[in-house]
Amino acid sequence: MIIPIRHDKMSARRWPIVTLALIVVNLAIFASTHRLVDRQDSELWTVREHILILSATHPDLVLPPDISGFVSGFQKEFSNHWAEFQNHDFDTPDEWDARIRWMNNLEDLQAEMNSLGKSNSKLAAASITEQYSFVPARSKPITYLTSTFLHADWWHVLGNMWFLWLAGFVLEDAWGRPLYLLVYLAAGAMACHFNALMRPESIIHSVGASGAIAGLMGAFLIRFPLMRIRMMWFFDLGVFSFSRFWMRAYWLLPFWVLVEINSGMGPRDGVGHWAHVGGFLFGAVAAVGLRYSGLERKMDQAIEQRVTWTPEAPIAKAHDLMEGRQLDEAASVLNHYLAANPESFEAWNLLRAVYWQGSDIPAYREATGKLCGLHLKAREHEAAWQDYEDFLNAGGETMPPRVWLDLCRLAEERQDFGRAACEYERLAIAHVSEREAIMARISAARICLKHLDSPQEALRHYEIASASAVPHLDLERDIDLGIQEVNLR
Repeated sequence: MIIPIRHDKMSARRWPIVTLALIVVNLAIFASTHRLVDRQDSELWTVREHILILSATHPDLVLPPDISGFVSGFQKEFSNHWAEFQNHDFDTPDEWDARIRWMNNLEDLQAEMNSLGKSNSKLAAASITEQYSFVPARSKPITYLTSTFLHADWWHVLGNMWFLWLAGFVLEDAWGRPLYLLVYLAAGAMACHFNALMRPESIIHSVGASGAIAGLMGAFLIRFPLMRIRMMWFFDLGVFSFSRFWMRAYWLLPFWVLVEINSGMGPRDGVGHWAHVGGFLFGAVAAVGLRYSGLERKMDQAIEQRVTWTPEAPIAKAHDLMEGRQLDEAASVLNHYLAANPESFEAWNLLRAVYWQGSDIPAYREATGKLCGLHLKAREHEAAWQDYEDFLNAGGETMPPRVWLDLCRLAEERQDFGRAACEYERLAIAHVSEREAIMARISAARICLKHLDSPQEALRHYEIASASAVPHLDLERDIDLGIQEVNLR
C-alpha cells in the first residue's frame, strides 16, 4: 500500500477554515449515522434479496412499479448473481427461502411479492442511503450534493479526510474560502454526473467525498505541478516494513488518474473509479479556467492584503522617526506605546533597534532582555535563544532569574549540556538569594552527574544548594537523593 503523508507546502497564510469545517462535518455525519445506516441497509437488502430470489425463480410474477426498475437493473448489472438466483440448487440463505420453495400457488406467490414490495417502499422511504446516496440509474438532484457527505465505513471516511486535508488547505489558501468551497462542491457534483454518463444503468449507490477530493487533486496538479509529495510504501517481506520517497505532482497525479481509468474499464469492484476520473478532470479544467480568467490572481491579491501585517500608527510613526534619525522622539513614542501594550513584539523589536542606532547599549540590553522573555512566553525558543546571544554580545551579564532559568533549560533540551551547566552556575552565583539559584544548582548537579561524568562537581552543587539560606524544604529531598547517588559512584 502506498499513501501520501505530506508535501512541500505544509503551511498556509490563514487558517484553512473551510477545509477543517468540511472534515468536521463529514466525520460528524458519519459518526452520528453509521450505526443507523448499517441497520437500515441490512434490513432493506434482506427484503430486496427476497424480491430478487422470487423474481428469478418465478418470472411470471408481476413486480410492483417501484421495484421493477431495481430488478431489471440488477439483472443487467449483476448477471452472474442473477443466474445464481435463478438456480434452484443454491444454498438456502434463510428461513424465508425455505418456506417459499414449498409454495406453488401463483396467487400466494404474488401476494408474497406484493407484501415484499410494500416492505421495500416503507424501508426505502426511511433509508438514509436510499434517499441521499447517488444512484446513476435513478438520480435525484439533491443526491449530487448529499452523497458527497456519506461514507461506507471508518476507513472510507478517514482516508478521504486525509486526502482532503493534503490537497485542500493549500488550494483554499491559494483561491480563498468561497471560491475553494464552490469548486469542491461542483467537483463532487460533476464526479456524480460523469459516473452516470459512464454507467447510466447502474443501480449501485455511490457515496463518499472522493469525487470532490479527486477534483482538488486535479486542481492541485495544475496549480502546483512541481510540488514534491512525500509517499510512504508499506510492504510485508516476512516482517511488516515501510519505505518513504518523494514524487513530483506532475507525474504522480496523472499516473493515479490513468490507473483509475483502467480500473473503471475493468470488472466492478465497488469503487467509484469513473467518479474519481470525472472529478479529477473537472478540477483540472476549473484550475485552468481560474488561472487564465485572472480570477485566481485577484483572489490571491485579496488574501495577501488581508494577511499582510500593517503596523499600528504609533509603531509606524516611530519607524519613520528612526529612519529620519530622530531617535529620542522614536524612543519616546515607543515607550509610551509599550506602557499600554507591554507585550508587543513589534514595539520592543523596533525600540531595541532605536537604542542600537543611538549607541545606547544599556537600554539596548534591557530591551533585548524584555524581548527574550516575550519569546520564551510565546514558546518561540529559537528566537529567545538568539535574543540571549545578542544580549551577551552586547556585554550583558545577568538576566532576570525566571527568564534565565528557562534559557538554561532550553540549552539542556538542546543537549548542550556543557553550556547548560555553565549557565545554571552563572545564574546561581548572580541570584544567590533567589529560589531559582537553588533550582539552578540542583539542575547543574544533575547534568554533571548524568551527562558530564563529573560527580565531584555534582556533589559541590548539591552541597551549596543544601547550605543555602533561602528556604527550600520542598527541594531538600531532591538534594539528599542526589548526594546519595553521588556517594554510590
